[in-house]
Amino acid sequence: MSIIQPRTLKGFRDQLPATMTAREQVVETARRVYRSFGFTPIDTPALEYSEVLFGKGSDETDKQMYRFQDNGGRDVAMRFDLTVPLARFIAQHVGKLGTPFKRYHVGPVWRGENTQRGRYREFTQFDFDTIGTESLVADIETLVVVHDLFDALDISEFVIHFNSRDLLNGLLEKLGLDSESEAVLRSLDKLAKIGADGVRGELRAGGASDAQVDEILALAGLRGGNDDIVAALPAIVGDSDIARRGMEAITTVLDGVRASRVVEERIKLDVSIARGLAYYTGTVFETFLTALPDIGSVCSGGRYDDLASLYTKQRLPGIGGSLGLDRLIAAMEELGKVDERAATAEVFVPLFARDRISDYLRLSEELRRSGLSVELYPEGRRLGAQMKYADRRGHRLAVIVGDAEWEAGTAQIKKLDTAESEEVAYEDVAARCRVLLGAER
Repeated sequence: MSIIQPRTLKGFRDQLPATMTAREQVVETARRVYRSFGFTPIDTPALEYSEVLFGKGSDETDKQMYRFQDNGGRDVAMRFDLTVPLARFIAQHVGKLGTPFKRYHVGPVWRGENTQRGRYREFTQFDFDTIGTESLVADIETLVVVHDLFDALDISEFVIHFNSRDLLNGLLEKLGLDSESEAVLRSLDKLAKIGADGVRGELRAGGASDAQVDEILALAGLRGGNDDIVAALPAIVGDSDIARRGMEAITTVLDGVRASRVVEERIKLDVSIARGLAYYTGTVFETFLTALPDIGSVCSGGRYDDLASLYTKQRLPGIGGSLGLDRLIAAMEELGKVDERAATAEVFVPLFARDRISDYLRLSEELRRSGLSVELYPEGRRLGAQMKYADRRGHRLAVIVGDAEWEAGTAQIKKLDTAESEEVAYEDVAARCRVLLGAER
């Protein structure tokens, strides 16, 4: 029998323990932050009827969609994000859930796109959304959630760039390009990737005049402090109803995040932010890490007031954000924030008195019952080899009990980062470990 070559598909990858440990820590932190704002968990299937997903994002996402016939001959597709399935979900279950409804959802999504640093064809998103309200309080809270999330992740160098699509649409209405808004916004969304000349070329190819392109790029090129940009906007976007709505949105959001004591340097009004997906209608945002701006946005989203109307006559406006776990973890690895050691247990118990296996099992269980996480080594190898394993795994403490300690009713507790050790009475091991780990003071 021939050996099958072990390999993964392009754009897909295995997750090694160190990366998975970091991912789980990020997920646990995000859950805690989302819950603190009142969001509750849901889940949806990986597969949907194609009609649920197709045409809901953009031409690009339609091309990237994994779409096929299942064994029952049904036209199905794998979800490309978690927002479109949410719109279907809320339309289907709103009678039971009521509004406003606040949810969070972590799960894999699939897009057959070209792979690059931090981008894969299978990747995990961790979304949070508020459905059933058009209040700008929800927009403000969305940005505050993102701010508090990165603070909780101990990532201090980040900036949330936000905008209102109503500003962009107001300008397009002023220029007579409102019928081409989707194409224009999709091109503008590429500004960071292809530059102003690239966007200019796309807009001109789409039929915009040089004068129209100049005004669009003048808006996108506004720089300065938040208040400076706000002051400059009316002269560019005009005074239509939609432009005034956009102005009201950004000023209200800025006042709201200030009231929420968000660090002001972390909130940047960026009128070039458009977001490429067609369903966005109002506030949009992207979050960048100051130390790694080229890796792209690690948390993005916005308001989508009309998406659910594709599935129900009930008006169900929504706003939310999506944390890109894979890109964030890739960034954390580059920034040295992922420990290559993958220990999930703080305490290591070596086994080297083979005739006392039951005693080691009992000791380990007693420590776990006291609230400690414990790994017991399964083989009676030399102590040096076991301690080398513990150091490589990243355990913080080792509880060493040999024949002499068993007879004396004591144990050695060793701090693996400093190699300091101390002898304690057997009955005091758990309490002392908790003190050394910082659980008690």
